Amino acid sequence: MRDVIVFSGSAHEPLAQHICEHLGVPLSGVDITRFSNDCLQAQLLENCRQRDVYIVQPLVPPTQEHLVELLLMIDAARGASAAQITAVIPHYAYARSDKKDASRISLGGRLVADMLVTAGVNRVLTMALHAPQVHGFFSCPVDHLTAIGVLADHFRDRDLAGHVVVSPDLGNAKQATLLARLLGLPVAAGSKRRVDDETVVIDAIVGDVTGRRAIVLDDEIATGGSIIELMDRLVEAGCPHASVACTHGLFAGAAVSRLRAHPLISEVVTTDTVPRPEGFPELQVRSVSRLFAEAIARIHVGESVSSLFDGVDPAYASPARQLPLYEAEESAL
Repeated sequence: MRDVIVFSGSAHEPLAQHICEHLGVPLSGVDITRFSNDCLQAQLLENCRQRDVYIVQPLVPPTQEHLVELLLMIDAARGASAAQITAVIPHYAYARSDKKDASRISLGGRLVADMLVTAGVNRVLTMALHAPQVHGFFSCPVDHLTAIGVLADHFRDRDLAGHVVVSPDLGNAKQATLLARLLGLPVAAGSKRRVDDETVVIDAIVGDVTGRRAIVLDDEIATGGSIIELMDRLVEAGCPHASVACTHGLFAGAAVSRLRAHPLISEVVTTDTVPRPEGFPELQVRSVSRLFAEAIARIHVGESVSSLFDGVDPAYASPARQLPLYEAEESAL
């Protein structure tokens, strides 16, 4: 792994450190300087010339600050003659801005993708985009990972008799179906309409949840509005309790207090694509650092990333556990 250089912005350095531990490479330093006029400057503290550079930076609040950091680090790597620059963006926040659903509205998902390519990125590695079409906004290769297998492992060793996987909305029902197939469970989904950024209404639940224990799956929990609304509908339908699982646990605003206070919720599980929130000791966090490390190793040696999920659709099974570069090193020995 001598030719792999990994940098991290300030958004989530512990995740980058864990990725490096799995890869067996050090996390290289970055000096982010803020000038008196509030402008940022990024200096990479490792030689990048003809190296394979990976920059780890989820787009989490303050999102615009972390986005500019990422763009500056990409520009610095390009100026330092990096052979290939990969932006590792575990959480791509602007994936929610994916369609024109109002007059004269911006498409942030596409604009940010263009900015990354203009800055000099050659490839993007991300996870659980809110909308699949965002993949097509990029004019560079995108490797899109899933955490469904990691979340399924959390529930796999339990007695799941009488459980059902529930999606808060029909748009996420496909992912809920994949989790249900992994666990051998039925699936249901809420019929949701969004009023504004923090308010949603779920008119009905499609599927049988009466008397069943729910495993609620969402790609992202921000304010928790969709989850709380779904919990209220599940209570009305006679659901005794629910586990809540998501890939990106942002838990903004009053989300933590709302989730902790709801009597139906027995547990909340998420991944470490974003930093852990404060004041939520019961939150269970599953790490995706090894999955990102495996993907980076495969990209570096030119192997298939999709083969991490051998033989089946990516979300149908847990990823293969052997890094291809480790296999090559062991063969050489």
